[in-house]
Amino acid sequence: MLRSIHVALVAIAALVVSGVGPASLRAQPATEVDIALVLAVDISFSMDLEELALQRQGYVEALRSAEVHKAIANGATGRIAVTFFEWAGNDVQHHLVPWTLIDSPAAALAFAAELEKQPTRRGRRTSVSGAIDFGVKLLEDMPGRALRRVMDISGDGPNNSGRPVTVARDEAVRKGISINGLPITVKPPGYLDIADLDIYYEDCVIGGQGAFVISITDKSQFVQTIKTKLVMEISDAPAEPARLIMPAQARAPRMSCMAGEEMMRNRMGN
Repeated sequence: MLRSIHVALVAIAALVVSGVGPASLRAQPATEVDIALVLAVDISFSMDLEELALQRQGYVEALRSAEVHKAIANGATGRIAVTFFEWAGNDVQHHLVPWTLIDSPAAALAFAAELEKQPTRRGRRTSVSGAIDFGVKLLEDMPGRALRRVMDISGDGPNNSGRPVTVARDEAVRKGISINGLPITVKPPGYLDIADLDIYYEDCVIGGQGAFVISITDKSQFVQTIKTKLVMEISDAPAEPARLIMPAQARAPRMSCMAGEEMMRNRMGN
């Protein structure tokens, strides 16, 4: 038994070290998965280099974790489809890892290795709406079938580029897509940021069945919070610590969903 476990671990390590990439869904027959998950990550200039590194490593470590592997295995099919892109302004989206079937710890480790080796980029402006629109296109183009379609938007500021975020959100929700939010508030708001970014995400960004916001308020929280978020999304169930979870509410926004655009117009003198 111990020898079998050792052989399996060696095989997994060899897959990652050898540079074998994750299995693209396009290279496989149509497959049903528990969730098609789009990971959309903010790389706007308001994110400093340390935050960008912590954010990337948070996803890498989460995908390597036993908790995420267990959540995948416990699903109805035991399979998920994941893709990862980074975004900034309305026309700035970098698709880093294509749709990938994750049906084992080895596949999750290969995805993490592929993501970890990607270069770091940055971009001007913040278009949450552009990220949502790009994510919708990816979900519509996803090979195979998914029991649930979920988009996960991380960011440290409000929409200030592209069309209104609520328009993009509402169109996505009407297509049966759920949008979750990961607002990042680890430093005081800058000149184009807003206070209470979690409320903005809750009222203006997320939507669809089971949508939630889970915030990062300290640099030490990246790995654990992203891991918790992925387990919640994959499992389609609440996870601890519950105090971090801000469920979507059916109510009027508590702040202007055009706050970012208004600040940009004021800055430009228009």
